[in-house]
Amino acid sequence: MKRTSIAILLTLLVLCIGCNKKEETATTTGGGSINIVWAEWEPATYLQELAADFTKETGIEVNVKKIPWGQFQAEVYKTLGAKSDTYDIVIGDSQWLGWGVSGGHYVDLTDWLKSNGEIDAFEPSVVEAYAEYPKGSGKLYSMPTQGDAIGFAYRKDLFEDPNEMAAFKAKYGRDLAVPDTWQEFRDVAEFFTRPDKGLYGCALYYGKEYDGVTMGFQQVLWSFGGELYDPETFAVQGVINSPEAVQALEFYVSLAKFNPKGYANYYWQECLQAYQSGSVAMAMDYFAFFPGLTNEASNKFAKSTGFFMMPGYKNADGTVTRYISLGGQGMSLCAYSKKQDLCKQFMEWFAKRETQEKWAQLGGFTCRTDVLESDAFKSATSFNAVFAASMPHLRDFWAIPEYEKLLESCQRNWNAAAVNQIAPKAALDKIAQEHTDILKKAGILKQE
Repeated sequence: MKRTSIAILLTLLVLCIGCNKKEETATTTGGGSINIVWAEWEPATYLQELAADFTKETGIEVNVKKIPWGQFQAEVYKTLGAKSDTYDIVIGDSQWLGWGVSGGHYVDLTDWLKSNGEIDAFEPSVVEAYAEYPKGSGKLYSMPTQGDAIGFAYRKDLFEDPNEMAAFKAKYGRDLAVPDTWQEFRDVAEFFTRPDKGLYGCALYYGKEYDGVTMGFQQVLWSFGGELYDPETFAVQGVINSPEAVQALEFYVSLAKFNPKGYANYYWQECLQAYQSGSVAMAMDYFAFFPGLTNEASNKFAKSTGFFMMPGYKNADGTVTRYISLGGQGMSLCAYSKKQDLCKQFMEWFAKRETQEKWAQLGGFTCRTDVLESDAFKSATSFNAVFAASMPHLRDFWAIPEYEKLLESCQRNWNAAAVNQIAPKAALDKIAQEHTDILKKAGILKQE
């Protein structure tokens, strides 16, 4: 009986050793799977298609879980907050970094990205925005994935019409052209605003949904010389409500009259719809949604649609200050994943130039500088060159854990100013006080 038990134990031991060797071989030579969570939109579909090449090379399956934008953040926060290993990689907004890092949900990738992720090959502005936390620390928690920015689509058939060109020059004393500055933009928007004909000059972000009016206005704020906060002290009093900020908000509010009725609810979808319906001459939107405007099936003005970069502010000395709101996301490695080695294999593969070229061909927006600057990328679509030119001007807002509260204050007050419920100066003063209270409570801003 004793010898029989020993024999059985020895047999089981041999079988276990064999199983371990098989698992080790699978990890080394391929096999297994990883789960990536992202929002439900076309870039996530492109990523799933792209990942098929990785699976062919490595045997590692990649599953891209797509969650509707409205539930995306809540679902990810809930899952990671429970320390679940449901997701191995999160492709999240840059402003999630503070929450992800301070909560211990994201893995520190600093050394790995520098050694294996070719991070120096990516556009510095997006590395800072998508990956670095705290800002200026050099600590990296994400690989830039989907670059994005806000730009403009415009009706070339209107801009290039001889009668329109002559009328514009007679009124403003210069040629009709896509505006390079906000001062020029105002004139063009005014010129094409003809309510009796159902035409308006522009469609801009004024809506309270998520970060709508904030993404639209902050780039004007920065270009006019304003700031959201002091980067050294996080002070907001006298900063977010500075004279420059007041001038910027008064200007942005003044543009509302050149938008169609209902502009108070406008964000990316409403701007797209206004453009596709023929209601506006110019429409603000994310580059990620511009492919639909070049498709004749979804846009009857596709053949006459052009694109231009976000205007800047023309200073007294003639120079132009230009900042553009940054969109897009980076991929972060979940601290609770049991497949971190497999994830790093995927991220290393994704960073390679040949992969980034394929990513761009599918419709993704690369953040890798050598691909962005290539003639192949710039000529691939009618908006890629404008996107590449926009990248050096990108800027992001808060990435600290309190960003949601700060954002809500801006959304509420800037939207109220846009619909004339409150004066721009009063709106900025309210934000300054609310942000001060939020940051003091969080211990970020020292008590006075």
